[in-house]
Amino acid sequence: MTAFDTIVMIDWSGGNDTGPTPKKDAIWAGISREGISQTPVYLRNRIVAESWIAELIEAELAAGRRTMIGFDFSFGYPLGFAEALTGDSNPFAVWDWFAARIKDTPTANNRFDLAGELNLGLGEGKGPFWFNGLVNRDIPGLARNKSGYVNPFADHRRSETLAKGAFTCWQMGGTGAVGSQSFMGLPVLSRLRHRFAGQVSVWPFEPLERKVAFVEVFPSLTVDKAPEGLIKDQWQVQEMSRQIAGLTPQELADVLTLEVPEARQEGWIFGLGHEARLKEVPPLRNDCFALPPGVHWTPVDEALGLLRERLSPVTPVETVPLADGLGRIVATDIKALRANPPLPNTAVDGYGFAGGRDAGPHQLPLTEGRAAAGDAPGHVSEGQAMRVLTGAALPSGVDTVILQEDVRKDGDTIRFTGPIKQGANTRKAGEDVVRGDTILEAGRRVTAADLAILAATGQAALPVCQRLRVGVLSTGDEIVQPGESASEGQIFDANRPMLLGLIAQFGHLPVDLGHVGDDRAALRARLDGAVGKIDAVLTSGGASAGDEDHVSALLNETGALSLWRIAVKPGRPLALGMWHGAPVFGLPGNPVAAMVCTLIFARPALALMAGHAWSTPQGFDVPAAFEKRKKPGRREYLRARIRDGRAEVFPSEGSGRISSLSWAEGLVELPDEGIEVKAGDPVRFIPYGSFGI
Repeated sequence: MTAFDTIVMIDWSGGNDTGPTPKKDAIWAGISREGISQTPVYLRNRIVAESWIAELIEAELAAGRRTMIGFDFSFGYPLGFAEALTGDSNPFAVWDWFAARIKDTPTANNRFDLAGELNLGLGEGKGPFWFNGLVNRDIPGLARNKSGYVNPFADHRRSETLAKGAFTCWQMGGTGAVGSQSFMGLPVLSRLRHRFAGQVSVWPFEPLERKVAFVEVFPSLTVDKAPEGLIKDQWQVQEMSRQIAGLTPQELADVLTLEVPEARQEGWIFGLGHEARLKEVPPLRNDCFALPPGVHWTPVDEALGLLRERLSPVTPVETVPLADGLGRIVATDIKALRANPPLPNTAVDGYGFAGGRDAGPHQLPLTEGRAAAGDAPGHVSEGQAMRVLTGAALPSGVDTVILQEDVRKDGDTIRFTGPIKQGANTRKAGEDVVRGDTILEAGRRVTAADLAILAATGQAALPVCQRLRVGVLSTGDEIVQPGESASEGQIFDANRPMLLGLIAQFGHLPVDLGHVGDDRAALRARLDGAVGKIDAVLTSGGASAGDEDHVSALLNETGALSLWRIAVKPGRPLALGMWHGAPVFGLPGNPVAAMVCTLIFARPALALMAGHAWSTPQGFDVPAAFEKRKKPGRREYLRARIRDGRAEVFPSEGSGRISSLSWAEGLVELPDEGIEVKAGDPVRFIPYGSFGI
C-alpha cells in the first residue's frame, strides 16, 4: 500500500515556546488532503504540536484516510550508536530511551545536559555531540564548539553525505541544529507510536502497511527559497506537502523503494535521489472550488454552501488592548473574569434593612453612616436600617431596600407603611453575568456594546484574529485611472475604489494591487509580487472565458481555476481559484455585478477566512412599490431603497447604471422560481447595513 489521502509535513523546533504570533523559529505544519492544499498551521511549542498531531491522527483514522506525516529531523543515528546507547541496534530503542529521559516544557528542557551526559558516557566528554547553546552556563561534557572534538562514530549518516546541505545529527545548536531537533522530536514520535500502536508504520524501518506513516524529510532538498514576505519554514512544509500529494501512486512507490542496508538502522531522507521528480510535480488542481461533473449552473444557495464548507479561517491570533478591540473578531470564547454586578447592590436611593414587611406601619432605627456606590460594604444589625444610594453594595445584614420617597425620616428613625417584599429594589450578585460565563463566542465581531460588558467583567485585553489582508486588482486595457486622460473607447476605473472601500467596511485590511492591462505576464508578476502580503484577492474583469479574460486563463494555467456560472442576476461568471495558497475571487468587470457578487459571495467567504462565524444578511419583508414579472431559473437582486415603508427599485435594471448603486440603500432579492410582483406584494429587502456597509 503506497497511496495516501492526507500528506502532512512538519518543520520541527528544538527551542522554547515562541508565543502566539507566528515566527520562523517555531513549528509549522503543511497539509494537503485529498489533493487540496490547506492553510499552513502554526504550532507555538512541542506540547501544542504533539496534541495537535495526535488529534489529527485520530481525525484521519476516524475518516478512514491514510496519512503520511513527515518530520524534519533524524529518525536514527550513524551505525553503532543505538547499540552503544541501549545495547540494541533497533532504532526504536533509541526513541524510547530519549522518551524516558527528556524533560520538556514550553519554556525549558534538558537537551544540552543530556547531550553532555551522553558524551561523558560514550566519548569521554569529547563527542559525539557538540555545541552548547546555553549562554548562562557551561555543560559538563558538551563543548561550546568543535574544539577538541572527537567522534567515536561516523560524523554523518549515509543519507546526510548524499543530501546537499544536510546537517549532522550530532550538532546541538546554531544554524541547522538537527541534533537538538532529534532530541526533542524522537520522544514525541515514541509516544505517538505507542499511543497509536498497530496503526503507525515508520519508514524505512517498517513496511508502510498501516493507516499512518512517519517519514523523515529535509524540505530544502526539493523546495526552493520562499517568496518575499513568507516565513521560510511555513512555505517549505506547504510546498513539500503539495509535491508529495502530487505524485502518482507509482511515483510514490518508487520514492519509497529503498535498497540501502544502513537505512534500516540509520533512517533515510524521503525523496533523496528523486529531487527532480518532486520539483517537477505540477500544481494541484484546486478542488476546493471544483464543482461536480456535469454542473453548468449553480444556484446561489448551493454556491454559498460550497464556500461555507470549503473555506476556513486563515488569520493568526494576536492579543490587543480592550480599547483597540472594536470591530475585531474574537479568536476564542471570552469568559467573564468577574461577576456583574460583583456584589449585591441597591437599585434605588433609599434605606436598607433585612427582610420584608407586612402591611401596616413600621419604624426602624437608623445605624450610623451610609452606603454609596464604590464604598466597601458595611454592616447593619438586625432590626436596624441604613441610608443607601443607587449602585451601592448592600451592607451585610441588608437584603431589602425601600425607596426614599416611601419613607418619612424622624430624627434617627425611619417610618413607612408596608407591605414591602423581601429583596425589593435590590440586584443580586451576578444577576447580569456570572463569573466564568461566556460573554462573547469565538467568531464574533466586537461592537461598542460588547466593549461595555467586556470592561464590566474585568477584561483588559482580547485574543483576536489578525485582520484579513485582501488585495484588490483591476484588469483590462480599456481601464484608465481617475485623473488620467481617457480616449473615447476607455473607461475610468470605478471598481477598484469601490472594492477597496467595501473591504474596509467589512473590517478587513484592503491592499491596493493597482491595475494591470491585458497582459498575462504582467498579471502573473503582479500576483506573484503580492504573495505573502495578502490572504485573498479580489479581481475585477477577465473572469470569463474570452480571449482577453486573462485572470481565468492564468488561474487555469496553474491548475487552480473553477469558473462558477452562478444562476444569479447580475453576475453569473465568478472565477474562483488559488494563487500560492491565497483564494482569488475573479469578479465580473461590470461595477454593478462586481458589487453584487462581492456582497453576496465574497463578503461571507472573506468573513469566514477572517475567523468570523458564517453570516447570512438579515432581510425584511416589505410591500413592493413596483411591479415585475420574473422568469424561473436564477435569483435576481434589484437595487432598491425604502420610501414610506415600501421598497422602490431603480427605474432601470441595466447593469451599466453605476449611479444605481449610490441611489440604492439595499437590494431586493427575488427567488430562483418564477414570480410576478405587483405593487403591495411582500418582497425581501436586504439593507446595505445587513452586509456591514
